[in-house]
Order: sequence, then structure tokens, then C-alpha cells
Amino acid sequence: MPVTAPQTELISLAVYTLIAVVLIFALLLAAYYLGSGKEATDKGIPYESGVIPTGSARHASQVPFYLIAIFFIVFDVEGAFIFTWATAWDLLGFPGLVHITVFIVVLLAGLAWLWIKGGLDWGPSARTRQVEVKVKVEKGPLEAGQG
Repeated sequence: MPVTAPQTELISLAVYTLIAVVLIFALLLAAYYLGSGKEATDKGIPYESGVIPTGSARHASQVPFYLIAIFFIVFDVEGAFIFTWATAWDLLGFPGLVHITVFIVVLLAGLAWLWIKGGLDWGPSARTRQVEVKVKVEKGPLEAGQG
């Protein structure tokens, strides 16, 4: 019975899968037998750049960290689309120019909305700084240090 083309593809996939499973099993087995197997107290300690950790690792990261990550992803994707358009701008013609212009305008509108909503204000606002300075001035230099 002759082997058809789809069967040949399935056979090669099955052989590839078998090789991958055998390789994974062999590596896990080698790690089990070649590992030290010693239980040490130092194995349970988290390691951070050679510095012994102090305090709890359960602290909340500040919001600007997440905002920076999201901004990076958004503008990275935007850059990928714009560079892709730029490489094929001569093939896309005027409709391609209209599409990329609409794309950039929508992103700029989102950035403006975020700016208006205060999403880019990561530090203390000018109003908060003015209130802090006013309180210190009203208390006087001796009272401000005691409070």
C-alpha cells in the first residue's frame, strides 16, 4: 500500500515529536542522576545579584512602572507598523498613506486623552508641591523639623 503525501507529513511530525519527547526525558534523567542531590539551607534563599535579601519581597510596585511598560508596548507596536508601512510605501500608494495617517492620528488622540486624564503625571503635581512648601513656611523652621 503506497504512502500518500499527507501521511508522509504526519509520519515526519510523529518522528519529530518522538525525538523531542525522548530528548526531554533524557535531559531530565541526566539532571536527576548528575545533580548533587544535597539539601542545603542556602537553596531556599532567593538570590538577587549576590546581595542577601532583607525584608519582604511582597511590596506593591508603583503605578508608573506599569505605565512605562504599557507605553513601551504601545509605541513599539506603533513603530513596527510604521516601519512596515515605510518599507512598502511605494506599493501602497495614496490609500496606504491615508491608512497610516488615520492610524497615527488615532494613536495621538489616545495619547492626548491620556495626557488630559493625568496618566502622564507620575511625580507629585505642582499643586501638591506648593501646598508642602506653604505648610513648611507657615510652621516656621523650628516647628517644621519637630512635626
